[in-house]
Amino acid sequence: MTAAEAALRADPALVETWVHGWTLTRGTAPPVRDGEALRVDVGWPDQRLRYVYARGSSEVAQRAASIVEPWCFLKVCEAPERVMPGLPPGWVLRPPGFMMRCDGPMAGSGRLPSGYALELTGGRSVVVARIIAADGREAAIGRVACVGDCAIYDRISTEPDHRRRGLARALLLALEAAAREKGGRRGVLVATTDGRALYETLGWHLHSLYTTAVIPGPPGS
Repeated sequence: MTAAEAALRADPALVETWVHGWTLTRGTAPPVRDGEALRVDVGWPDQRLRYVYARGSSEVAQRAASIVEPWCFLKVCEAPERVMPGLPPGWVLRPPGFMMRCDGPMAGSGRLPSGYALELTGGRSVVVARIIAADGREAAIGRVACVGDCAIYDRISTEPDHRRRGLARALLLALEAAAREKGGRRGVLVATTDGRALYETLGWHLHSLYTTAVIPGPPGS
């Protein structure tokens, strides 16, 4: 992380659009405004709810101090060193995330290698792309949801045995084509460290850092 990256400030409107798209791809309740945050009542065993902040503020620390239950997540579009000092004991940071955007068509091409097939399913809100290997097993999967003219990409993953074959690139370009048919002209997503490297080759750029904090529960809780 560079000083320039740490200084980036997220656009609150873009963050709100991303959160709405995230709830569509995950099938959760829509977000609601809760103070400066957007709250999503996720309802999963390992993620009860999440508070998403487009900017760091004193409210983040106040919110953290008010939470004692495990698996309530704070998501802040800030560098981790700006978030961690305000967290009470018991909170831990998750691996770093990167909110990214692509304001035009993705770069390059993504032809599937021999032995793989692409499947697109979904309805009006969410499109799911799957790449199926020759043995019939799922090799890669991803989702996209359109909110206005934004395409929110989510849950992009490739099985370990099928990585480094261009599947993720082909998957993303297929999702982009589907999104553009629904009016999605700008891309938004939150990437892992490894994912960021791929997205940058496709013309994506960093919008802001994205820090996650949580009180973890006991294993199996």
